[in-house]
Amino acid sequence: MSRAEAAEPAEAPEPSNRIKFSSPRQIPIVGVVTEDEEVQGAFKSMDLNRVIKLFEETGKDDLEERQLKSVKKLVQCYQNGFPLRDLAQIFKILNLCAEKIKTQPHFIEPAYNIIKLCGLPFLKKKASDEITYAEDTANSIGLLGDLMKIQNSELRIQICKCIIDFYHAEPPKKHITEVNCTLMVKAQAASGICAHLNDPDPSGQLLFRSSEILWNLLEKSSKEEIIQQLSNLKCLLALKEVFKNLFIRGVSHYDRQLRNDILVITTIISQNPGAPMVESGFTRDLILFATFNEVKSQNPLVKGLKLSNSYEDFELKKLLFNIIVILCKDLSTIQLLIDGKVILALFTYVKRPEKHKILEWSAAQYEELQLHAIATLSSVAPFLIDEYLFYKGNDQVLEFLAWCDNEDSFFSHGNSFHGAGGRGNKFAQMRYSLRLLRAMVYLENDTINKDLCENGAIQQLIGIFKNTISKYNDKEEAILLEIQSDILLILSGLCEYHIPGKEIFGTEGVDIILHVMKTDPKKLQSGLGYNVLLYSTLDSIWCCILGCYPSEDYFLEKEGIFLLLDLLALNQKKFCNLILGIMVEFCDNPKTAAHVNAWRGKKDQTAASLLIKLWRKEEKELGVKRDKYGKIVDTKKPLFTSFQEEQKIIPLPANCPTIAVMDVAENIRAKIYAVLGKLDFENLPGLSAEDFVTLCIIHRYLDFKIGEIWNEIYEEIKLEKLRPVTTDKKILESITAASENIGKMVVSLQSEMIESQARQDVQNEQKVYTKIQATHKQRELANKSWENFLARTSNAKTLKKAKRLQEKAIESSRYGERPPNAIFHRTDIKGLNATVPSGGVVTVESTPARLVGGPLADTDIALKKLPIRGGALQKVKAVKTVDEPKKSDPA
Repeated sequence: MSRAEAAEPAEAPEPSNRIKFSSPRQIPIVGVVTEDEEVQGAFKSMDLNRVIKLFEETGKDDLEERQLKSVKKLVQCYQNGFPLRDLAQIFKILNLCAEKIKTQPHFIEPAYNIIKLCGLPFLKKKASDEITYAEDTANSIGLLGDLMKIQNSELRIQICKCIIDFYHAEPPKKHITEVNCTLMVKAQAASGICAHLNDPDPSGQLLFRSSEILWNLLEKSSKEEIIQQLSNLKCLLALKEVFKNLFIRGVSHYDRQLRNDILVITTIISQNPGAPMVESGFTRDLILFATFNEVKSQNPLVKGLKLSNSYEDFELKKLLFNIIVILCKDLSTIQLLIDGKVILALFTYVKRPEKHKILEWSAAQYEELQLHAIATLSSVAPFLIDEYLFYKGNDQVLEFLAWCDNEDSFFSHGNSFHGAGGRGNKFAQMRYSLRLLRAMVYLENDTINKDLCENGAIQQLIGIFKNTISKYNDKEEAILLEIQSDILLILSGLCEYHIPGKEIFGTEGVDIILHVMKTDPKKLQSGLGYNVLLYSTLDSIWCCILGCYPSEDYFLEKEGIFLLLDLLALNQKKFCNLILGIMVEFCDNPKTAAHVNAWRGKKDQTAASLLIKLWRKEEKELGVKRDKYGKIVDTKKPLFTSFQEEQKIIPLPANCPTIAVMDVAENIRAKIYAVLGKLDFENLPGLSAEDFVTLCIIHRYLDFKIGEIWNEIYEEIKLEKLRPVTTDKKILESITAASENIGKMVVSLQSEMIESQARQDVQNEQKVYTKIQATHKQRELANKSWENFLARTSNAKTLKKAKRLQEKAIESSRYGERPPNAIFHRTDIKGLNATVPSGGVVTVESTPARLVGGPLADTDIALKKLPIRGGALQKVKAVKTVDEPKKSDPA
């Protein structure tokens, strides 16, 4: 633990009934081992190949015991974390343990202990280790996901904890024991040293040495135990006097550093709710010292006192802001914060910088203090609502936001933690101002929310959102997404129970929601905050659009339902529940059904088919028993999940929901039933036979659930050894029997559907076979025709025979007697020099060839005047050209 950790930035409290978002400070997955730590045993190693070889052996009697001992030694050896160079072998051992768990449950504990150590940073000795073993590290982390397949809840929970530890805000404490510190803790040294901080000190070293010892105890031993030892009135009075003297009389660089160290120790102690901070008077003094610069005070302690812009005084100011955040969590401090005018002091920073004004701090320092003050307000203001309203907090924040959104030239430094992503712009100021508004709106205080609406907050926030879209760039993408998410969440809070607010939100608000919903789905996996933005957007649809009919109609007109179904089709479980809830509410609008039925997804999938597919997927994950066709297996418990099967029914008070009731809220089946019910079960387009089989169950969901709850009631009565009267018993039995009969009826209907589909499949198959058969027959006829053609072209006798058969067929088709005055046309061409029968060619001799010039009259060959004889062209020895008749003169 470093001393800077006590000054971590404050964040606004999140009410439990709203969506929570946090951006924890990331710590490195890889830690560096120093030379001192290596000497103390932080970088131990062992022969892992020997352990692997031991696991690969078979057939020995004491093998399992030896394997367990070897893993236990491995865990002891690597208590401080796994070195990067050993990761591949360690995870191979972990895999071998996992393989044995099915048949040898004793290996669950070793695997659990190895996974637990994976939550610590991986260790590197050389700078190049991180690059050299990068692939091994990635593969090892990937293997953790594969281990989730093991059917053991403890292991799965530990894997999740391990992954969370990679990104935990507080780095893990090193497991290197300090013998002297342990002995001092047992001797209550921290309490004794702190109580004597104000003793006479001729050497001038007592305070410095004492504070160093306290720091070492906090760093090297149990932090919680040391805090407990220091959380008494005597210690806090001593710390209070020391800090007060250093604050008022300390002038040297050394005094200021020591003063800040004492304040950090005090901050750590104040995190203990049992510490008597108020009783010792320390809280009142700290509030005074935190605000005297901004709020003029007549208290003699600060009369004539002034802070400089030195680094130590700047750090002091930030530490004082930070300890106020911690102190405000104690309700007994609230009145002291009011008396100290903390809200007024902090609001002095929520202002646009004034030009030519002389500041006590440098520009960079003031910017950091400004952001820190706004962050502190986000934590303190929710506890001081009356003070916030008295000083017109909403007006000041909205005015400051207007400055953040305008195009005035402003160069921010963005050097601090709070200023991340805000260099050269006002995004950092905007982000923390929105966090402050979000904290106040989440209180659901009518006065605050009404005041914001009356001051035009909704229109202003929509305008800011539109401007952030135009200012979008990759460099500030993450902070812009956070700003957009906060704006939507604030709008949700303002409009949720306020119809006039929804009307103000109007079409402009719907447009920004539709803009977000059109985001490329691939970006949802980018980790930049698109998931959070989408959650905020869905929350805004629920709170700002639903219940306002003009906004609902506009949303439908702009194909909003299509976008919702597109998101649902992504099949991301984290969004499904919320989207389906919105769909249920939207279906109350009579115009919605047509939009839902008109939607088409990939491969022309309909909305009904998508919902039924989600139902099947949900039931598979819940472990509901179905056969290979999707039919009900147990008609007595048609909806039972594997969890319900495992849990025994126990009597509960009337105000406690049973497992069957909780099941309705814990999965999406009830919402799918509600949506399909509002779409009308009988007229759903684009369903397959499998869909219809599932639809039979969905249609009877409510009946099955009612029967399930009555069955629980009956079982509880039996467990409580109560005997219902005869009439009640008969009614209970009839209800149970009716529920089972409904199940049997559904099974019967499902069987009919499956049989009908099977018959249809057979018919379709027969049609396909008939088509294939016709195709083969046609191919055979074509082949036979081709063979006959080849025979006629290669054999003169065959050709003549075919000719005779053709002529005979022609003759047989003619009338026996020729009608009078009939004109006879020949069907063949005399003297044809071809090897195939003549085609359907007829020579019409009604017009003499000499008049029309013959069939080639329009070509150059016509100049040769080849005569036509018997309908065929023949060569002649000489051709006499006929001169064209001369035209008469125009005279």
